[in-house]
Amino acid sequence: MKKTIKWTLIPLILIAAVVVLASSIVTTTVKEYNLVTQFGRVVKVVSQPGLSFKIPFIQEVQSVPKYKMISDLVPSDVTTRDKKVMTVDSFVLWDIQDPLKYLTTLNANKENAEIRIGNVVYNSIKNVLASTDQEDIITGRDGELSQNITENIGSALDSYGIRIYAVETKKLDLPDSNKESVYTRMISERNNIAAGYQADGEYESQLIKNETDRTVRETIAKANADAEKIKAEGEAEYMRILSEAYNDEQKADFYNYVRSLDALKASLIGSNKTVVLDSDSELARILSGNIQ
Repeated sequence: MKKTIKWTLIPLILIAAVVVLASSIVTTTVKEYNLVTQFGRVVKVVSQPGLSFKIPFIQEVQSVPKYKMISDLVPSDVTTRDKKVMTVDSFVLWDIQDPLKYLTTLNANKENAEIRIGNVVYNSIKNVLASTDQEDIITGRDGELSQNITENIGSALDSYGIRIYAVETKKLDLPDSNKESVYTRMISERNNIAAGYQADGEYESQLIKNETDRTVRETIAKANADAEKIKAEGEAEYMRILSEAYNDEQKADFYNYVRSLDALKASLIGSNKTVVLDSDSELARILSGNIQ
């Protein structure tokens, strides 16, 4: 009977030992924090991956994420500095930096955390957009707005053990009720700017045309002056040559001879080739061969 009881108790003892051992081992991965609690109070925070131990049946383990998480926020309307309403739809990149604070303030509940994050981020968005004009918000989508919103949060979530890495806007638009009026105003402003550019262009164009016309007039005037100067020089040269021709008797006779032939040639036009000359004329003497 004793042997039977002995062999019956041994397996039970082994099973109990395995159960006790299994319930005392805490396995922590790289993607989680493990918080060991005893009677509702945290007695140990395990942040490094690996195996650790707890008191079985008395202490419990609660896991908390140790990786970056993305949470969508509820779209909300905010007012800009120039009193225009805009609809913001954004998301947040965050993680848990202090699991103990996260557990004690939010009960390690992600839904509670997202509600708190949403409130803080909304206040930050409201404050940043309230100091920015609507047009600057619409045209300035280079990341500066998201950076300002993130920086404005500061340490507001430190008491919950949460760190915000980035607040990004998926959609930043106008409410349907005033889109048309805003677009009309923006088109009008752009048209005014375009008209200003066009007026400046026409002014510059007129300046260039006036300068070109002035240059053309000056060039033509100079060319005319040069032409008159050359013409005068030619006439002076002609008179000089003519004067030299008349100063020499032989040259003068030859010149008169050539001039007479040119006159005769000019008179022989049409079908009538008859020329009536005075017998004392130079041309008559040339034709008759009576040249002295």
